[in-house]
Order: sequence, then C-alpha cells, then structure tokens
Amino acid sequence: MNEYDLGIIGGGPAGYTAAFQARKQGLSVVLFEKDKVGGVCLNKGCIPTKAILHSAEIYEEMKCGEELGISTKNLSFDYAKVVERKDKVVEKLRKTLELSLKNAGVIVVNAEAKIVNNKIVANNETYECKKIISAIGSEPKDFPSLKFDHKFVLSSDDILNMTELPKNIVIVGSGAIGIEWARIFSAFDVAVTIVETAEHLLPLADIEVSKRIERIFKAKKIKMYLSNSVEKIENGNVILKSQDVLTPESVLLAVGRKPHEGNEILLGDASGKIQLAHFAIKQAIKEISDIEFDESLVPSVVYGCPEIAWIGKREQDLQEGTYQKSNILISALGKSHCDNCTDGFIKILVQEGKIVGAHIVSKEASALIQQITIAMQNDLTIDDLKKVCFAHPTYSEGIFESLFNIK
Repeated sequence: MNEYDLGIIGGGPAGYTAAFQARKQGLSVVLFEKDKVGGVCLNKGCIPTKAILHSAEIYEEMKCGEELGISTKNLSFDYAKVVERKDKVVEKLRKTLELSLKNAGVIVVNAEAKIVNNKIVANNETYECKKIISAIGSEPKDFPSLKFDHKFVLSSDDILNMTELPKNIVIVGSGAIGIEWARIFSAFDVAVTIVETAEHLLPLADIEVSKRIERIFKAKKIKMYLSNSVEKIENGNVILKSQDVLTPESVLLAVGRKPHEGNEILLGDASGKIQLAHFAIKQAIKEISDIEFDESLVPSVVYGCPEIAWIGKREQDLQEGTYQKSNILISALGKSHCDNCTDGFIKILVQEGKIVGAHIVSKEASALIQQITIAMQNDLTIDDLKKVCFAHPTYSEGIFESLFNIK
C-alpha cells in the first residue's frame, strides 16, 4: 500500500500550492490530477484568456497608431496565430509547474482519484494518507432552460478552442468572463451583444464602476440588454424576455462556474466560496502552513484596457453620512496622457480615518489595488499613507491625490 502524509486531489492553484507548502515542511505528498496540472486558471481560465486579451489590446491600440506617430497601413490579425501563441504560453507555464513539482519531491499521479473509506483510490491502486485535501475545482455553469451544446451555445472552455472568430456573438452574463471576452471580441472587430439580468454590467462591482464600463462599452458600440434574460433559443434565434430577437453566429454563456462535488477538506473553487486563483492559493497556505488571511480583503480584477479592480466595501453597501469618499479622474494624471489611456477613475471610501473600500478603472488597476490592499490589511490610517512618497509620473499618484481629498 502507498502511504503518504498528505494526499491532494486536484492540481490547480489550491492543490499545487498545498503540495509545495507541505513539502517545505518535509511531508510526503501525492497529488492526483486527471487532466493537466495547473487547473482551470492555467489551462482554461486566467492565463489563456489573458494571453489572447494581450493580443487583442495590442491590435486595438495599433488602430490608433497614427496618433502615436506609427504607421499602421494594412493592419490585420491572424486569430489562429493568436490562439497558437496562447497555447504556447500555457504549455510553457505548465511544463515549468510540472518540473517544479518534480523538483520539490511531489509525487504526481495522472489519474482520476476518489476517496473511499478515508483512502484515495486511483488506477485501481489504494493510497493511505494521514490527511486528504480535495481541490477538484469547478466547471462552467448553465441553466435547465439554456444548456451548452458546444456548437452554438458555448462555454468559456469552448471559446478558448476557437481558431476562427464569428462575425457577431451574444454574451450572456457580464461578470469577469463576460466582460473580458466582450473586450476581446470587440477589439477583433466582432459585433458583440451582452445580455445581463442585473440592472447594470458587472453587478458585483461598485455602481460607479459598472456605469463607467457601460459608457466605455457604448463607445465601442457593444450592445447591452440590461435587466433582461434569454427566454429561449429557436432555430438560431435568441429570444429575450423583452421579446427582442437576436440572431448571432454564436452564444457565449458566461454566468459563472459551479463547484465540482467532493468530500474531505475542500479548497479552491470546490469550497464554494470565492472562485479566484489567489483566494485558492491563500486557502491552501492557511490550511497547510497556518498563515491566516482576511477573507474580506480579497482583491478582484477584471482585465483589459482599462483594467477594473476593487477591494472591500462598495459605496452602495454604505449608509449615507457614515463615510467619506474621494474620486480622482485618471485623466488628471500625466502618465495616463503619455500612455494614451485616460479613461477611468480611482475611488476611495473611508470610515473613521481608514480605507474600507477602493474601486479603480485604470491602466495598471491590478497593481494599484494591491497597494490599497496592503494598507487595509495592515490597518493603516489615511494620515499614515499621506507620509508615503509616491513616484512621478505614475498611476499610483492617483492614490496619493485621493488621500489629500479626504480630511
């Protein structure tokens, strides 16, 4: 019988982080992965999407090349090559991860595993582990009335494997996946229509962020049907609750992901909590190395240009008169004009002299939000932060300017 200190089912961010942490403590570790190590994030989510998004951003920026003194005559793209580059990026990172696991002494078993009588069974072999962690991830969610057929109604997995773009597409849902793919398709000249049941796009965000994204999308001629839903699909027609009829070449159903069912200790997407890779990583570190983290201080980022990021409370969650806010336009920052990326804002919410929430639409928002997260995590006051010297010219100066707008 195979005996280990720790058995992990699932090789995504939660699983492989737990494995590395356990090996650092000298524990023997076996990790089971039925597909490819790296999980959804590396293979079907964060990384491949951002690789494609980067190509889309470059192409979109080059459309304005003449303004920057760059000739862009005969500008074109080859989407098959965009996807080919995406695959190379993913493969390179996956091979690096596989080698890191091997060098760390983690035994990786490429097989489906199940927990039977407190033991792990895979490939008809039994593994006895002192501790078992289930980090089996999630899968795209659909509805009884709107299911994936993987031909017309596509999942986020399906969309990554496309080598040709449709002329027009309907995206159902405007969370991170929906927003990022709307940006990708629009940049590559696909006509995009978004259908969202909520009153505004990106409903988990602060209301001002949602409204700004709607304004940006409207300028890009992305159509939006808000407070609406898909009632049915007939003969390639998408019929909405409002009785509007859409005729796309494809439909991307991007309404989130559902956890895979499992047992024992659940980490990552399977835990049914926040479905973000960095949250999964922190969960694993807490479980194995007992390093605590505040689950209310998990930053969210939506990629593209401009980036969208937030942490903490939204303004609609606060009561009038109990908070202060500062809202700095990105166009007030010299760096934004240098970069030809002036749309957006930095919004900071304060209670009793401390930041309780921040919401950013800006280039580099993913980096800016981390600065504020560190301040909130360490309970720093506005007065403490005013003592910090911010480099010029940067987007970080927007945080600096915001602080001095709050008394």
